[in-house]
Order: sequence, then C-alpha cells, then structure tokens
Amino acid sequence: MSSASWALQTAIFTALSADANVKSVLGDPARVYAEVPRSTAMPYLVIGDGKENDWSTSTDTGTEHALVLHVWSRARGRKESKAVAAIVRAALDDAALALTGHTLIGIKHQSTEFLRQTDGQTYHAIMKFRAVTEPT
Repeated sequence: MSSASWALQTAIFTALSADANVKSVLGDPARVYAEVPRSTAMPYLVIGDGKENDWSTSTDTGTEHALVLHVWSRARGRKESKAVAAIVRAALDDAALALTGHTLIGIKHQSTEFLRQTDGQTYHAIMKFRAVTEPT
C-alpha cells in the first residue's frame, strides 16, 4: 500500500493537470510540479512540503495532512498570481479526489498568502490546504 501522503500528492497532481481552468492559466500541459525543471516558463505551481498527523479514532485509522502549494509568477503586479491561486483553490477545495489505497474524507483550503519576492519581479502565492484520509 502506498503512503497516504504520496497517494494524496498524486491525486492532487492528476486533478490539477487535468483541470481545464488550471490549464487555461498554467498552460497545456499544465505547469504543475513537485520538482521544477530548469528554465520553466512562469506561471507555474509547485506541490510543496507537507505534514502528516495521526487522525485515528479508537475504531478507525486516519491521517490529517497539512499541504502547501506554491504559485510563482513574473507577470507585472499580483493579478496573475492571485488569478492562478483562485483557480487552484476552486479546483481543490472540497474536491472529490481519487486516491490509490486510501479514501479522501475531505480537503479544504485554509489560507493563501501573497508575497512579492526581493527581486521585485517575482510574485509568490503560498496556499495551505488541510486534508483527511483513511486507508481503504
């Protein structure tokens, strides 16, 4: 059985890569990465670090996931990074994702922070999600 966090990451990647709205802002194929290739055009999304916590009860096994997604943009101003973040949020918030070896109980958007990087040209949206899974 695969780990719950890997199953969730794979499902998120698959869902975002296939979503027409995501492709409309991140290209087709969608620039969604766990590891960004060199010379990748912006904007793009990175599936970042995460954290797992035991979410088991006395009768069921479960895992709570804290997920971080990063949107990177070099378009002038924050408009593009905010638009991409909104589309990603719509694609994942309360999504019914299919996980291998696990069942997604739910996924919810928690927060998004918008930053301009010190180079003055790059904009970064840090998106946080919470998900709960249990083994099938």
